[in-house]
Amino acid sequence: MSAEAADREAATSSRPCTPPQTSWFEFVLEEALLEQHLQKPSPDPPPVQLIVQFLEQASKPSVNEQNQVQPPPDNKRNRILKLLALKVAAHLKWDLDVLEKSLSVPVLNMLLNELLCISKVPPGTKHVDVDLSSLPPTTAMAILLYNRWAIRTIVQSSFPVKQVKPGPPQLNVMNHVQQEKELTENILKVLKEQAADSILVLEGALKLNKDLYVHTIRTLDLLAMEPGMVNGETESSTAGLKISAEEIQCQVCYDLGAIYFQQGSTNAAVHEKAKEKFFKTKELIAKNGSSSLHFTIDEERLAGYCQACEVLTSSSDDASQQATPYSQIHSCMKSGKYQDIVKIFLEDNLTLSLPEQFRQSVLRELFQKAQQGNDALDEVCFKVCVCNTICDVLQGRIIDIQFCQLFLKPSKEKIDFLLEVCSGSINLENASEELKRRMAAFLKNLCLGMEDLQFVFMISSHELFIKLLKDDERKLLIDQMRKRSPRINLCTKPVTSFYDIPASASVNIGQLEHQLILSVDPWRIRQILIELHGMTSERQFWTISNKWEVPTVYGNVILGIKDSLTRDLVYILMAKGLHCCTIKDFVHAKQLFAACLELVTEFSPKLRQVMLNEMLLLDIYTHEAGAGASGERPPSDLISRVRGYLEMRVPDIPLRQVIAEECVAFLLNWCENEYLTMQVPLPLVQTNPYVKLGQLLAATCKELPGPKESRRTAKDLWEVVVQICSVSNQHKRGNDGRVSLIKHRESTLGIMYRSELLSFIKKLREPLVLTTILSLFVKLHNVREDIVNDIAAEHISIWPSSIPNLQSVDFEAVAITVKELVSYALTINANNHFWLIIQADIYFATNQYSAALHYYLQAGAVCSDFFNKMVPPDVYTDQVIKRMIKCCSLLNCHTQVAILCQFLREVDYKTAFKALQEQNSHDAMDSYYEYIWDVTILEYLTYLHHKRGETDKRQIAIKAIGQTELNASNPEEVLQLAAQRRKKKFLQAMAKLYF
Repeated sequence: MSAEAADREAATSSRPCTPPQTSWFEFVLEEALLEQHLQKPSPDPPPVQLIVQFLEQASKPSVNEQNQVQPPPDNKRNRILKLLALKVAAHLKWDLDVLEKSLSVPVLNMLLNELLCISKVPPGTKHVDVDLSSLPPTTAMAILLYNRWAIRTIVQSSFPVKQVKPGPPQLNVMNHVQQEKELTENILKVLKEQAADSILVLEGALKLNKDLYVHTIRTLDLLAMEPGMVNGETESSTAGLKISAEEIQCQVCYDLGAIYFQQGSTNAAVHEKAKEKFFKTKELIAKNGSSSLHFTIDEERLAGYCQACEVLTSSSDDASQQATPYSQIHSCMKSGKYQDIVKIFLEDNLTLSLPEQFRQSVLRELFQKAQQGNDALDEVCFKVCVCNTICDVLQGRIIDIQFCQLFLKPSKEKIDFLLEVCSGSINLENASEELKRRMAAFLKNLCLGMEDLQFVFMISSHELFIKLLKDDERKLLIDQMRKRSPRINLCTKPVTSFYDIPASASVNIGQLEHQLILSVDPWRIRQILIELHGMTSERQFWTISNKWEVPTVYGNVILGIKDSLTRDLVYILMAKGLHCCTIKDFVHAKQLFAACLELVTEFSPKLRQVMLNEMLLLDIYTHEAGAGASGERPPSDLISRVRGYLEMRVPDIPLRQVIAEECVAFLLNWCENEYLTMQVPLPLVQTNPYVKLGQLLAATCKELPGPKESRRTAKDLWEVVVQICSVSNQHKRGNDGRVSLIKHRESTLGIMYRSELLSFIKKLREPLVLTTILSLFVKLHNVREDIVNDIAAEHISIWPSSIPNLQSVDFEAVAITVKELVSYALTINANNHFWLIIQADIYFATNQYSAALHYYLQAGAVCSDFFNKMVPPDVYTDQVIKRMIKCCSLLNCHTQVAILCQFLREVDYKTAFKALQEQNSHDAMDSYYEYIWDVTILEYLTYLHHKRGETDKRQIAIKAIGQTELNASNPEEVLQLAAQRRKKKFLQAMAKLYF
């Protein structure tokens, strides 16, 4: 018969047939335990929760006749309840894994203390002073259990705990949770203070070379009997459940190893002790087997501990230090030999011994070091990421997003390294068909995802690619590439050199077309086209790439050229030049445009002017991206050419609207307001909408210092923008005879579409121009009747206050435009406090209060050297402060509300007092009292805390009042200085909170 069966039989046979002389409640509880759980062969779930119920009942305080709360009485009822709790734990064989998972720290502490008490351990005795070898076996085991639990609890408390998402707030539940949390913290504090003693007790237990016994239900019943009825069996060495000496040593070594490992974070030398204990545990498990009636050890966690200890402990023997990849990588990270890490990862791609999580953790650490300013690590990060990606491919996992991000802009070096890793990660002779298929699919998808055919050719001509993909698969891939880029012929085998191509005509044409697509050298392009036209006269080579795009207004003229070679050359030179402009490769664009200009000058004045216009646009782009970005004014020659373009009156010249748009934006950005206002020809203003808009903007900006004089030009600009933002209404009669109103978002009534206006504004960089147009749209946004929260802006007073026909304006589009303009303006200058206030007002109007506070604080920070100087009053106006107050109030930061009420020109005591009365505040509350300088608010706080009985908080408020610099008798300068210093500290604290 097993020990468990013997316990059950003894317990059930010893039950009396009639209730004992105890209360009915005690009898029912005992019956519930014995009948519901002990009679079942394998109770599921374990009856752990009964321990909680029994101990809660036993620890309930009592109330005497004077209604005073007394500690729980030591009566028979409570003793029986505690005994029942101990019996449940005994039924579970005192398995700490089970008990720790189901019981809280306070309950388990109470249970083990009851075990110590019933095991005759004198209360108040230090366990470290007790000789375990001289104690009865069950008493020694009780001490071991308690100290093992203490160590395990300390270790467990050091692990991060995932916060459980709280449900609906319930006051009684919250109070219970808070009490339990405080009690747990107090117990942990005591356990940590006694940790050294617990470690000594467990170290002493390792020296015991004898079996111990743990209490069972039978021995607990014997201990609960009257003293005269005990026959001394519990004092002998055979009472209870036997725990062998090897099992005790195994579990104690494991627990000691865990605490030593945890202490190693502050004392590296302790890792040696941890290593010794863990390896001893491993030996004992190997010797005695992992099965045990009394305890279980997580062997995966033990293996992890052993591996970590091997890495963290240094060894004088270099061979042992470099025995595993983990220790090698750890050593490389410490010494900064990052290239060696790449070699280790590359070698491991063949063996696949490193876990995926470890590889990712190394990559994350390298990324963190790179982000801290170590630019040399960017290449290492890429290489490690490639090694990880190929490892994922071979194991059939999804490719990580980091690889996709790092490979957005491939280069020859990146492709070369990728192919090197692919070749080194698979042994084609021994690899399975599945591995070959995975690698082939990866390389194939890589080719299909690339736009640059030069890189595609590098991969498709590599030896590994040719071996992995069959002829049919390579042909299918080439067909797919052809569909993406018509008329491209890719060679299916490696080609060493352009001039080594076999003499087949089709191969020659395909390779020449390939060279034509890749080349940006105008003379090489001309040479290739001459060769192609010499081979065939039936092809139109300007169509071989769908990436070659020329505006329709130019295309009609170019395709009218009769000579096919000249037509192809002009079209391709212009298309490649425009593409280079788009990707900001201005050097090659200039070479291509210059060659095209030289070519068309010989036969077409119209195309010559077209190329001059495009070169002007290219020169504008080049200056704005180069010298102009650093504030250097453009040369006078460039300004003259821009003016000349706007005044040009050559008939039948195809013009691109974008050139006029860029020219006007260029003049506005470089403050050529005098020319735009006074010298630009009137016919040009009447025919070109961008010139008209530029003239109105220039005139308004020019007269801004005098708002009264600028009202006329401002009104003209206002009317133009209102017209652009108006919607045209049409009435339509439906099938039912009713007339419905149709609104067209893009109005045709204005001089341009709203999208065109927005595109034009996003080319402007001059702060005054941006501020002017931004304030116009803000005013237009504020004009609507249903607006609740106005947006503030600089120079807003120059615009009209009303619109005759409000219904015609698309205010939804206006609101979107304001948001886009502010976002754009902040990309030009993120430290413009007026633009930051507009952004904050937008967030405030849309109920995004945290974001609004962020930008209000940022606006103050940028104009006050992070609040080290006073924020100008025109930035933190009363309206801004009131909005910050409302934001804090709606975020339940009521103490912040009270402090901000002091910032107003007249302190708002009513709002401050109302905020301080709120008890559910989400801010730091009393830690903010040091930022209050208004004595009236501090006195109210003192009264409020006294009324609530909050002594500690009242003392903090009194301390704040008692500062000498707040004495009302001080000179005004001293009081202002005290207020300013508190403002500074408070705003800096707020900034750290919301930035």
